[in-house]
Amino acid sequence: MTEPQIIGSSIPLPADAEGPMPTPATEAVADKVPVVSGRLSQGNEGYLSLVWRRFRRSVIGMIGLVLVVGMLLISIFADFFAPMDPNAQNISFAPPDSVSFQSPSGSFSLLPYVYPIVELPGKFDPVTFQPLTGPDTTNPTSLGFFVKGFEYRFFWFIPANIHFFGSTDATHAFHLLGTDKLGRDILSRGIAGSRISLTIALVVVALTTTIGTLVGITSGYLGGRLDALVQRFVEFVLAFPQLPLYIALTTLIPITAPSNVFLAFVIAVMAVLGWAQLSREVRSKTLSLARIEYVRAAVAVGSGDFRIITRHILPNVLSHIIVSITLAVPSIVLLESFLGYLGFAVKPPLISWGLMLQDCQSFSVIGSYPWILSPVLFVLITVFAFNALGDGLRDAIDPY
Repeated sequence: MTEPQIIGSSIPLPADAEGPMPTPATEAVADKVPVVSGRLSQGNEGYLSLVWRRFRRSVIGMIGLVLVVGMLLISIFADFFAPMDPNAQNISFAPPDSVSFQSPSGSFSLLPYVYPIVELPGKFDPVTFQPLTGPDTTNPTSLGFFVKGFEYRFFWFIPANIHFFGSTDATHAFHLLGTDKLGRDILSRGIAGSRISLTIALVVVALTTTIGTLVGITSGYLGGRLDALVQRFVEFVLAFPQLPLYIALTTLIPITAPSNVFLAFVIAVMAVLGWAQLSREVRSKTLSLARIEYVRAAVAVGSGDFRIITRHILPNVLSHIIVSITLAVPSIVLLESFLGYLGFAVKPPLISWGLMLQDCQSFSVIGSYPWILSPVLFVLITVFAFNALGDGLRDAIDPY
């Protein structure tokens, strides 16, 4: 059997294989490259699933997520998690109670006990001659979970008196972080203060994000004279020194104004001065997105500006906005704490972390009662949690 040849060519062709000729569908199946499954691809994976899979690899990001969720739950159910009444007064500047797993008889106990710190009779410091303090082993208080305590309203209308943890005997005070100058429990006030501090931060961030996104997308997409005017106004807002302006504006409201009115005014001042930076970032991304082919194609087929912005530009800017939100919350928390420390944020009877730090304005008080710096711990945990969450989201949304 001779090999077939093309007329006018000396190159022999391969012999025909026995059997029917393959159809185009058969060739497509045979030529199909197998999809590599594993760490790089997991089938028909959507964008959110891909972001979540990347985010789960970040240990710091997952720690931040757990802390943020925990803080939000504690702030929502603050009365349930607070072991003591935040406004109840006991001994001023009482030191933190000593928690031990040793029973009064001296044996190990799975149930923790609290031994109040008292002055040791007849014992003085040899240098300062101040009375020495120590745990009172004769008056222990057992701790437990889901114990009865002060009454409150669950979800603001259901009467309840069950608390997540605390003293099993409601008549015995329990101060894990000590008390302030008025004898109020610092831990309970810190848990209750998380409501105001986180509410201010979340509301301000929501307002600044909404205003900054709308102004940035509109200015960047429409361009022209409107863009020039808007950017001059943004630069005018950014030119102000924010901290002196915060203090000056908060002093305008009368001291006799109700606490809710004062709180609303503080939120409004922070929101008015905080949207400009995000608007510039969104505008720069909108300018680059407006030149992409699919946006030009949408314009060419006659799509309206609102549809182009909401369907093509906003989804691509949303990842940057989400990361900006998580990174802006710590800044607002720090700002509220600083203004509250100076007395320009929250007024009693409301409770916030900044208001609690007003007791730390004297070095002599800090040196004698260092536990009144405990509200700083709440601020540090919040700042770390949101920063860690923001870093993890940034790496997951835009790994490049």
